[in-house]
Amino acid sequence: MAKKDKKTAAQDKPSFSEDVVKKFKQNPGIYIGSVVILVLVIVTFLGGDLLSGGLGRDTPDFTFGEYDKIPIAWVPGNIFSDYHERISRNYQAQGIDPNDFRASAQIWRSAFEQMVVHTAVLQLVKKSNYAVPEKSVDRAVAQQPQFQDNGRFSPSLYNRMSEKARLALWQQTRDELAKMMFFDDFFAISVPKGEADFISRMASPLRSFEMVSFSVDEFPESEYLNFARENAELFNSIHLSKITVTASEREAKKILAAVRDGSTTFEDAARIQSQDIYADRGGDMGVRYLFDLESEIPNSKDRDIIVNLSRGELSDVIKIGDEWAFFRVEGSQITADFDDFMVMDRVRSYVRNFARGRMEDWGIEQARDFISDAQESGFDNAARWRNKEKRSFGPLPINYGGVDLFTSLESFQIPGFTMQDIQDMSRNESFWEVAFSAQLNVPSKPLVQGNNVLVFLPVEEIISEEDSMEYISMMYSSYWLNYITEQSLQKYFLDSEKMDDRFWDAYFRFVMP
Repeated sequence: MAKKDKKTAAQDKPSFSEDVVKKFKQNPGIYIGSVVILVLVIVTFLGGDLLSGGLGRDTPDFTFGEYDKIPIAWVPGNIFSDYHERISRNYQAQGIDPNDFRASAQIWRSAFEQMVVHTAVLQLVKKSNYAVPEKSVDRAVAQQPQFQDNGRFSPSLYNRMSEKARLALWQQTRDELAKMMFFDDFFAISVPKGEADFISRMASPLRSFEMVSFSVDEFPESEYLNFARENAELFNSIHLSKITVTASEREAKKILAAVRDGSTTFEDAARIQSQDIYADRGGDMGVRYLFDLESEIPNSKDRDIIVNLSRGELSDVIKIGDEWAFFRVEGSQITADFDDFMVMDRVRSYVRNFARGRMEDWGIEQARDFISDAQESGFDNAARWRNKEKRSFGPLPINYGGVDLFTSLESFQIPGFTMQDIQDMSRNESFWEVAFSAQLNVPSKPLVQGNNVLVFLPVEEIISEEDSMEYISMMYSSYWLNYITEQSLQKYFLDSEKMDDRFWDAYFRFVMP
């Protein structure tokens, strides 16, 4: 049961990081016990006839799926509705309107997934032939706060609750104890000896860095022009028309023959028999750059033959994917004029979209020149000569992907970088290799990251304090591993062959009709 409430807290992450961890660190034993009592109190105070889970034939029963042929259904007062209410209250406590369209869907889905785990765990316990001793259930029920008078169990207070509600409470308590037993055993066998200490040592060493960046988007106009001249033919243009046939090659050749012998015009054949976007225009493709034709005519040999035909000439039928086509040249090739702004604009677009490696290579060369100057005259001087802003971050350990146990790259604000940029860097294995393999006070090798080429300077390396490592070890073995394991367990149940997930269909029928 305590494990279950830990899970709820973990799923609602904004409250976990500042509240749960703080309380857990102050006194783990007392905090876990408090959570157990709190769950039982919540269950009880929701009590009365609502706990029965079935209130007669007129009670709404929204079934969202099945696990092991057991319906996962929302009924007023059952566990599913309890999960839904608790998650809704958590959202409200965070200032989120639980009736908001997106929030509502998230709340219902989270409650559904918790109900799947609840059902699956009870099924496992049942199939193991384990039964919670009745005396243990009686003792847990008798310890409920609403049955206490001067610190002792009061039969009169207990008897004020209806028999139906007492039975529901007893059954609910039994199920929670069974789940708690399952999770206690499950987590107890999933922590290998010495693993927590090994994990804690991953928090050290910590490095602090200075960094400069070279944006590949600053690729100069002269470099675009160099690329254009080296690949001039790509930017030549030609006016073509096209007829596409999907039926068969034989049909395409028949239409081509009719156009060649004058039985029909190219334009009429295109409008009547072509099956492409140019048919309504009589097959006219307009003036196209040669690089544009790579998608229209993927085979380079076919493309070279067609673009070198004379004005008015027809091509042979060629196969393009599952279709057949032939072309007519409306105007001979036009040589690219790189003094024309529009042509150069297409060059820039081409390089950015199809030859970005050229831009990255330029950025790497800029970074290498910077590194050479930094090694001779210092990092600060090299940055100042190029009017480059130095950015600083750290200290942090190697934390690929931003694991919550350790200081993460995402916890730092880096001027000029969005949070998405920082997250992408954190998930780039090369970043950690480059940053932590460089020697102290020696510039790293260049790293291409998104639109930038980065150079790092490790300025300090420290060893984590013993208290910090002990805290990580405690959090890993007492909380973090349990949370991650529960997430894996939840995914296991949801992906199981026993799971029939009809949530979204049911949600839009029952909740958002």
